[in-house]
Amino acid sequence: MQSPGDPADSMFKPGCIYTAGGYWTEGGWIFDSHRMPYFAKLMLLIFCLVVLVESRKHRRKRWTGQVEVQKASHIYRKNHDMTKSRTGKTEQLLRVDDHDFTMRPAFGGPAIPVGVDVQVESLDSISEVDMDFTMTLYLRHYWKDERLSFPSHTNKSMTFDGRLVKKIWVPDVFFVHSKRSFIHDTTTDNIMLRVFPDGHVLYSMRITVTAMCNMDFSRFPLDSQTCTLELESYAYTDEDLMLYWKNGNESLRTDEKISLSQFLIQKFHTTSRLAFYSSTGWYNRLYINFTLRRHIFFFLLQTYFPATLMVMLSWVSFWIDRRAVPARVSLGITTVLTMSTIITGVNASMPRVSYIKAVDIYLWVSFVFVFLSVIEYAAVNYLTTVQERKQRKLREKFQCTCGIPPTNTMLLDGICSESDANSLEEYPRGQLVTEEDKQDKMVIHLALNNESNSSRKRRLKGHVSLRIMQNTHAIDKYSRLIFPGTYIFFNLIYWSVFC
Repeated sequence: MQSPGDPADSMFKPGCIYTAGGYWTEGGWIFDSHRMPYFAKLMLLIFCLVVLVESRKHRRKRWTGQVEVQKASHIYRKNHDMTKSRTGKTEQLLRVDDHDFTMRPAFGGPAIPVGVDVQVESLDSISEVDMDFTMTLYLRHYWKDERLSFPSHTNKSMTFDGRLVKKIWVPDVFFVHSKRSFIHDTTTDNIMLRVFPDGHVLYSMRITVTAMCNMDFSRFPLDSQTCTLELESYAYTDEDLMLYWKNGNESLRTDEKISLSQFLIQKFHTTSRLAFYSSTGWYNRLYINFTLRRHIFFFLLQTYFPATLMVMLSWVSFWIDRRAVPARVSLGITTVLTMSTIITGVNASMPRVSYIKAVDIYLWVSFVFVFLSVIEYAAVNYLTTVQERKQRKLREKFQCTCGIPPTNTMLLDGICSESDANSLEEYPRGQLVTEEDKQDKMVIHLALNNESNSSRKRRLKGHVSLRIMQNTHAIDKYSRLIFPGTYIFFNLIYWSVFC
C-alpha cells in the first residue's frame, strides 16, 4: 500500500469512477485528454466536425427551405387518399367490368333525374339568309350511378377524360333542329368526366352547334329576334329519363364578353316542357332562349340615308329650266337607277320571304317619289308642247298676211319683222297694200288677240287645276312644295310606327 503522501494518490480520487478517456464524479463526467489514446482523439475530432456541418445545414434549410417543406407536406397530404395513388386500373377501381353499362342506372325502376346546366362561351354568327345561328357552349350533365361508387377516405372525386366515357353509361342528349354540331377535339377531345365516391357523376363537353332560328323580318331592320336552342334525350322517354335544369334560371350562364356586330343581346333565359312524338311518346325538352335586337345605325348609313338623298336629289329638277331637256332627263334617270341598285342590294342579303319588310316600304316609297319626279317633268314637257301648238294654231287663225298671198303668209304678233319686210321686196309693188291698209289690219289683229285673251281668262278664273295646265311654270312651282312636304309626312308616320 502506498502512503497518503505518495504521488500515486494524486492520480486517483475517492468516489470517482475511472474510464479510458476520463472519470465520472458526482458532478458529471470529466474529460481527461491525457488518458485517451491517439486514435480515439482523432475519431472524436471527426465526429465534432460532422456535427458542426450538419447543424449549419439545418439552420440554412430552416430559413430558405420552408417552401420545399410545405410542398413536401402538401404532396404527402394529397397522396394520403389511397384512391389517388392507386396503382391499379381505372376499370378495377370503378368496377367497370362488373356491370352492364349499356343499361341506364336503376334500369326497370323510376326515371333517372339528369340535371343540366350550360355556359355559353360565344355566339359566333347569326345568318338571316339561312335563318340559323351558331353557338359555342359548355354542356354539363349531372346524375347518380351507384355502380360507379368507390371507397375513399377523404371523399375526394376522380377526374377522367373522354376515354372513359365510351365504357360507361352517359345521357344521350341531342340538339333538336340542329343543322351541324361537333365536339372540339384540339388538342384532345374536350370532354371531362368527374366521378364522386357516392356515385354522382359530372359529364362536361365543349360543343359548337348550328341550329335553326325561325325569324320574322316584317319589321326588318327595326326588328328583334328570339332564337331557341333545344335539348332532348333521343332514346329515353320521360318514364326513363327526367331531364331538367339543375338550378333553374341560374343554370344558364353567359360570358360577359359576348357581342355581335349587328345585334344587341337583350336577354338569356331557360324554359322546359314536354314534347310528344306520335310513334315514341313524351320526352322532356329543355330550351335556351335568347332575344336579340338589331343595331339600326348600320342600315341608316347604308340604306336609309342614301335613299333619302336620292329622293332629295330628284327634287333638284324642279329648279332647272324646263327647256333644259338633257339635264332634267339625265338627273331623273340617274336617281331612278340608283334607287333600283339600293333595293337590289338590300334584297340580295335577305331571304326570299313572301311578305313585305319595313325596309321594303321605305325603299319603294322613296322609289315612287323619284319616279314621280321624272313623270312630273314628262308632264311639264308635254303640256309645254301642247300649249305651243295651240298658240301656233291661234296665230294661224288670226294671221297678219301684210298683203302676201296665202302661200307665203307670215305669222305676225302685231308687227312685221325686218326679215319679213326684206322678203317683201321680191314681190311686185302692185301686189303690196298701202301703209294705211297694213296698219288697219294689224290693229284688227291686236284687237282680236286682246279679246280672245280676256275671254280665256274669264273662263279659267277660279279653276286652279286648269290654270296649272295652261301655265307650265306653276307645275314646277307647286311640286317644290308638294313633294318635300309629302315625303316628310311619310317619314314621320314611318318612324313613329316602326320605332
